[in-house]
Amino acid sequence: MKTRTYGRAVPVVAAAAAAALTMASPASAATIKVERIYQETVLERADAFDCPANQVLTGRSHIGDENTRTTYYCSWIFINGEQVEVHSGDWTASQRESKSSYIAPTDQALVGRWHTGDENGMTRYRTGALYWQGRQVRLTNLTWSGEYKESNHNAQAGYNQVIVGRSHSGDENGKTRYLYATVTFTE
Repeated sequence: MKTRTYGRAVPVVAAAAAAALTMASPASAATIKVERIYQETVLERADAFDCPANQVLTGRSHIGDENTRTTYYCSWIFINGEQVEVHSGDWTASQRESKSSYIAPTDQALVGRWHTGDENGMTRYRTGALYWQGRQVRLTNLTWSGEYKESNHNAQAGYNQVIVGRSHSGDENGKTRYLYATVTFTE
C-alpha cells in the first residue's frame, strides 16, 4: 500500500516512521498527590518529633508558649499512584530558636524538628530526600509564607507542597515563617 505525500509515492510504513520522529512528545509530567495522613501533638520545649517512615512535614500549629504543645502534620507523597520513599538524614546542628532560620538542602523536605527550652533554647531539624522508582524527586517553586505569630498559628502547605524551611525571631510573640516547595517529577 502506498500513500501520496507532496506529489510522490511513499510507503505507508516509511510515512508512519517519519511521523513518529516528528511527533515525539516531550517528557510528560507525572500525576502527583500529597496526602496528609498523620498528625502528632508533642510538648514544644522538650519532645523531638519525626514524621513516620516515608512521610514529610506539611504543617505545624502552635498555641501558647514553650510550655504548651505543638502539633505536626505529615503527609505521604504519591507519584502515579505509587508512594514516594523518604530517605531521612541526621539531625542538624543546634541553633538558638529566637534567631533561627533553616532551609533544607536542595530537593529535601523537613521530616522532623526538635526544640528544647524557651526562645533561648535550641532548635534542630531533620530532612529527607525523596525518591520514586530509584530517581530523586524535585522540590521546586520555593515560596516563603507570610508571618505568623508563633503563639497562635496553624500553617499548612498548599496543594502538592511540602515544608522545606522555617524561620523564627523573638519569643512566643515573635514571628514564624515557613518555606514551602512544590513536589515535581518529570518522566
